[in-house]
Amino acid sequence: MDSRRAFLASFLFLFACAQPIAAAGQRILICFGDSITAGLGLDDGQSYPDFLAHDLAAQGYHYQVLNRGVSGATTTDAVASLPSILALHPSVVIVEFGGNDGLRGLPLDTTRRNLDQVLSALESAHIKILLAGITLPPNYGPDYIQSFQQVFRTLAAHHRVAFVPMIYKNLIHVPGTIQADGIHPTAKGSAILADTLLPALKPLLVKGRN
Repeated sequence: MDSRRAFLASFLFLFACAQPIAAAGQRILICFGDSITAGLGLDDGQSYPDFLAHDLAAQGYHYQVLNRGVSGATTTDAVASLPSILALHPSVVIVEFGGNDGLRGLPLDTTRRNLDQVLSALESAHIKILLAGITLPPNYGPDYIQSFQQVFRTLAAHHRVAFVPMIYKNLIHVPGTIQADGIHPTAKGSAILADTLLPALKPLLVKGRN
């Protein structure tokens, strides 16, 4: 029985690793983040990676867009997940982490160090990167918020990666874009997030098939 389980586990691992290759002629773009990326509270097909996949296909970009968002994930979780991301051999990764660090009041040095490790690992693997920044609710205070936002700006400049300083910038004050929790985007909001990321993302992409 143990040998059968070992064989089954090996088979499932190899099958899972083979999935991205199954889409012939497509490069892989990974959306790597927390609940904003995962689409918390939304139906299937309503996360920003879903809208991004649709927009890219409509514009002639042949990329398999993989949603690797995990609700509640911190930058520490991002570091722990790096091997699984690198194993997929993506061409491009959108990195969207940090919000949960801020909401939990984690030290900014921890967030900075973790994101630096994530960006460094992706760079070492010759993967193109788009870093998506986020802010915090006003009750966290202007000094902390400014320092929090500066983490993203500093890392983007240091690593010279594509950068969207505030992923929510185009849905603020737009009705119907934020869920009742006041944090997560609705389907309408997710579509706007995809549109917000596209201008910074497209210079990292190539058209046509492999």
